[in-house]
Amino acid sequence: MDPLTVDPAPGQGQGQDWDDLVRIWEETDAPEGCKVEIIEEIVTVSPPPSKDHNTTAALLQRRLYTVIPEDWEIYQTFGLSPPGRGGIYIPDLVVVDRATATGPGNTVPAEEARLVVEITSRANANHDRVSKVNGYAKAGVELFPLLDPWHSGRPTATLYGEPENGTYRVLETVEYGRELTLPEPFGLVLDTGVFPIS
Repeated sequence: MDPLTVDPAPGQGQGQDWDDLVRIWEETDAPEGCKVEIIEEIVTVSPPPSKDHNTTAALLQRRLYTVIPEDWEIYQTFGLSPPGRGGIYIPDLVVVDRATATGPGNTVPAEEARLVVEITSRANANHDRVSKVNGYAKAGVELFPLLDPWHSGRPTATLYGEPENGTYRVLETVEYGRELTLPEPFGLVLDTGVFPIS
């Protein structure tokens, strides 16, 4: 199933006010488990992730908990707002310090994230590969592993980092089955061979 887009109210079109987009995002009544995001000023609703997608997120989350400080947490349904008014992303995993994640509201600035992880789904892979890579780089998120089981028939894991002037460097790309190293402050070697292939 492809992601759906939510059309603005009648009379509103291109360039609609950001507050209206956020209101639509907040009020979208999607089925349980669906992900509602704003990507490139369009409200999108993606279907619930597959079992393999959820298993990959759970396996990675378990590993990350072994290396993060006590005052950091890992979230699976946490809103991040990149700079400007073009999006509200819900990454598959985000590591944020607990103090930042506490309090009112639905989002935090993406630059507050210590690490974000996206796991592509067939329906929304290009959002993760293009729009979110750009958004997270502009926000200055230091580390962004993109797990891509749908990459050209060869599942890959790509680690983006060292953002500068809104652009990431590719620190490492491996095919599933090889190790991917997350540098400090994580210092974690991931065996991508444990991730299921959709």
